[in-house]
Amino acid sequence: MKEVTATAQTVEEAVNLALAQLNVSKERAEIIIVDEGKKGFLGIFGARPAVVKAKLIYDPVEEAEKFLKSVIEKMGIQADIQKRENDKNAEFILSGEQIALLIGKHGQTLNSLQLLAQLVANRYSEHYIHITIDAENYRARRKETLTQLAQKLADKAIKTGKEVKLEPLPAYERKIIHAALAERQGIKTYSVGTEPHRYIVISPIR
Repeated sequence: MKEVTATAQTVEEAVNLALAQLNVSKERAEIIIVDEGKKGFLGIFGARPAVVKAKLIYDPVEEAEKFLKSVIEKMGIQADIQKRENDKNAEFILSGEQIALLIGKHGQTLNSLQLLAQLVANRYSEHYIHITIDAENYRARRKETLTQLAQKLADKAIKTGKEVKLEPLPAYERKIIHAALAERQGIKTYSVGTEPHRYIVISPIR
């Protein structure tokens, strides 16, 4: 947490000086009065300046958004970012003419941006914040694709009597597969390996 100390003739002046050093509004800082100061006799003798400390209060979601904008700009892509958030979740929705570049093959670029944005947000947060980044409704379309794939591969496992291994998937996509087959009769699912190469196995129950 960034912190500065400022000294001036009055507390108000010291606060304004500290905020100027942090380059933020009063709402974005925690102010601690170290010494209220003293005017002194005739305003000269025994005078003591006011001293305050100001700590910058980070908004984790705002920091994640700033990071996201910076990365997208460095990629040379123009995109609009809409934000929805509550206490523990935040969703960034990207849009623009070059949005396919931000999604990437099988959503790999989007997933990478999401992971990095989540790391940034939680660096500044006292509690875990879940970040989701979506573009052109990709998450919903991907969920539907994975659900259909899960059922198709479950059919294959039952028909052949052999285990079916999926390609490595990020954790939240593996959850979609597990959930899609949770009540499916005749098979079981489990994950194997370590991140980022962890994958799902659909195994027939003999």
